[in-house]
Amino acid sequence: MPVDRLMPTPESEDLIDLTREVCRGTLAPAVDAAESAAEMPREVYRTLGRAGLLSLPYDEDYGGAGQPYEVYLQVVEEIASTWMSVAVGTSVHSLSCYALSTAGSSEQRAQFLPDMLGGDLLGAYCLSEQGAGSDVSAISTRAMQTDGGYRIRGRKAWISNAGHADFYTTFVRTGDHPTKGLSCFLIPAETDGLSFAAPENKMGLASDPVREVIFDDALVDAGRLIGEEGQGMSLALAALDSGRLGIAAAATGLAQAALDLAVSYAQERRQFGRAIADNQGLAFILADLEAATSSARSAYLYAARLRDAGRPFSKEAATAKLVATDAAMKVTTDAVQVLGGAGYTKDFPAERYFRDAKVTQIFEGTNQIQRLVISRQLLRSPS
Repeated sequence: MPVDRLMPTPESEDLIDLTREVCRGTLAPAVDAAESAAEMPREVYRTLGRAGLLSLPYDEDYGGAGQPYEVYLQVVEEIASTWMSVAVGTSVHSLSCYALSTAGSSEQRAQFLPDMLGGDLLGAYCLSEQGAGSDVSAISTRAMQTDGGYRIRGRKAWISNAGHADFYTTFVRTGDHPTKGLSCFLIPAETDGLSFAAPENKMGLASDPVREVIFDDALVDAGRLIGEEGQGMSLALAALDSGRLGIAAAATGLAQAALDLAVSYAQERRQFGRAIADNQGLAFILADLEAATSSARSAYLYAARLRDAGRPFSKEAATAKLVATDAAMKVTTDAVQVLGGAGYTKDFPAERYFRDAKVTQIFEGTNQIQRLVISRQLLRSPS
């Protein structure tokens, strides 16, 4: 059943209605076949872009919608409740626009942002490497200055939208200092020397292609440097705070979908002459799933409202990501149990929800890293 949302404005209520309409009319009819075939639904992102749903939290001057982050995240949650892969792709695209939006020059923003926010261009976020996942300071991909630009050599790992994106927001080393030697580049897909490894053979999120991105002396124009040399670490970490909220919202939507499926099945499935939902033991499981899903939603909305108010929200973003993704894993696991043998088959989406949930505890910083972020902020000395 639709979530009863408390939206901040009538305009945001209309956006939720529009999102639900797009989900019903475009996403829901395509999700099963595309996930089974592991197809990347590029046209879906164009549809979301034309509807204005890829640009919600960005500046209206550059084609964004100027919406609060809490509105954008609830749109992501709605998308995830229908198609988790697309919600993750949407969050990644928004993340890939962040550095340009916050640190790009006015000329760069005017040149690139309108197409990026309008859905004509799809983005990827190239931060992780095989030896530099949670430890961003270990990045080894390097950019060397040359006439008119930079030559980039190295490999980025676990990159969503790789091979389908039109631009790659990429963090590379321009100096030797572990944290002050990283810089950010906006690299077009047609760049010479840019290629991709074979898609990863993943457990879930089949319509979210993930590959290594390979830079083999890729020549990038100097005008593609975002911000200053050495600013990359601060840009990456600031973007991750917002990106973690995107994943928290997506995980909440996935949990909601699993909860709705479990409730519907429990009301319809009959054993011993009555619906299995009439058994108190099972009804209590459903109550726990509702509590977990609602708690996840509350956690990400609180963090988003802090962000919208211009207040620090790193700890709250980490908390939301931790709570929501653990909730998604619990709710999808128990939803399979509620469906019993049917939940273990591909005749119902419960098994896909279960497979999709696991990675949410891993990407955008593992949940162990979230605990590290939270504990460090709790235990730091007062200023």
